[in-house]
Amino acid sequence: MTSALPPLNAVRAFVAAARHQSFTLAANELHVTHGAISRQIKALEAYLGVSLFERRTRQVSLTVEGLKFYAQSDAALKQIAAAAQSVMGQAPTHVVRINVRPSFAVCWLIPRLPGFVERHPGIEPHVLTTTLAPDRAAEGFDVAIRRGDEGWPSSVQLRPFLHDEACIVAAPALLDAHPVAEPRALASLVLLSSRTRKRDWDDWLQHAQAGPIEPAGHMQFDHTHFVLQAATDGLGFTVAPMSLAARSVASGRLRCLFPERAMPVARYYYGVAHDAAPQARTFIAWLEDEMAGWNAGRR
Repeated sequence: MTSALPPLNAVRAFVAAARHQSFTLAANELHVTHGAISRQIKALEAYLGVSLFERRTRQVSLTVEGLKFYAQSDAALKQIAAAAQSVMGQAPTHVVRINVRPSFAVCWLIPRLPGFVERHPGIEPHVLTTTLAPDRAAEGFDVAIRRGDEGWPSSVQLRPFLHDEACIVAAPALLDAHPVAEPRALASLVLLSSRTRKRDWDDWLQHAQAGPIEPAGHMQFDHTHFVLQAATDGLGFTVAPMSLAARSVASGRLRCLFPERAMPVARYYYGVAHDAAPQARTFIAWLEDEMAGWNAGRR
């Protein structure tokens, strides 16, 4: 007996036929013809020098040698399948590294990522949040998204992204308790702001031609998504970019006041690194689709 392995396709055909006790059902399982199963098993029997099946009219059954070979070969094929699955599970995933500010990640990107993952299950998005400009990034990225066209490395391909505007927002319960029919009524409420957007209130007053208004108090937070959470919880009102507040407004958690006085703010850009991974192109295509839907909705 040679030490070489028997033909594995023939072993696979045999195991299927032995499990079903039928060449026809084995053929259906393996998507081949009845004749192909029969030829594979005859070739295996010739290789082994024994009969594996007793063949009767419209029926086959395993011989003693067939039973012995089935018990061991079925276990061997399952072990090979498990080994293959183990290796496949450890195969490198296709990763796309996305550099964004924390508030943009929380309020805009992450809520939309399930759609990307569903469409592209073979690509794993890694979201890198930082307040540093892309040209000062501490780690490499494939795609970065930022407001404005400053602070980008010269090697990055920069493309315009979302149009944006800022609106006064507050929780419906707060506004029901303290109705705001005109801007001066905001003086009875607490102003909420982030460290990175300190001038939004003064800029909005100038844009809206509302004159000087002194709120009842002022609370400041590190990031805009904290500000929006504070507004949702009824702590006060804020001037919020709609790119970050739109989902809360759409769900009714926040209400936009004086939408006709919404203030234009710097648009977003996205940049693609010169050494971006190939899968970054897939992410960019998805990003472009999201951008088209957003910009159409803002018109």
